Amino acid sequence: MIALIDYGAGNLHSVANALKAAGSRDLAITADPDLVLRADRIVLPGVGAFAACMGGLAAIPGMVEALRARALDGGVPFLGVCVGMQLLATTGEEFGTHAGLGWIDGTVRRIDPAPGVTVPHMGWNDVVPMADHPLLVPGEAYFLHSYAFDGDHVLATTDHGGPVSAAIGRDNLLGVQFHPEKSQRYGLALLERFLEWRP
Repeated sequence: MIALIDYGAGNLHSVANALKAAGSRDLAITADPDLVLRADRIVLPGVGAFAACMGGLAAIPGMVEALRARALDGGVPFLGVCVGMQLLATTGEEFGTHAGLGWIDGTVRRIDPAPGVTVPHMGWNDVVPMADHPLLVPGEAYFLHSYAFDGDHVLATTDHGGPVSAAIGRDNLLGVQFHPEKSQRYGLALLERFLEWRP
């Protein structure tokens, strides 16, 4: 069973539809920590501000603990999308400094505007893998974000006035800054690989 976490901060139905299109047959949109503890895979979406998303997640009694127990300690495949990826970081600097889940060392910082560099970074851009990873291949994906991860375990970058983290991860954890559910064939293929992933 795939647990798609419902904490009031994601394109839940778009992500759910994309997972179903990728071949998921047992998908639960859930805010129930007990269900998360039984999940075979976990997807954490996220749209909005870092602090609001982390606050929404923490407001569900037992959810952060269940995610840690099942994904970080239990080793089931985990996919964070957009802000769901950013929450893996130690801290985020959007509207002040806020603690994240702290599963991957790093800070989520505002993308610096520069000549020819618009913020938010919005639209199609290349995904360039920095290391071999079974889920990541070169291609184009859809991005929409003003803040980016700066830290360890960067698996792929994109270029927006310089390299910007497009994917991070280690072990059974993967986070992508882009939106697979909006990235057409590239995103669908990523989700197909996630459904088969045995880290």
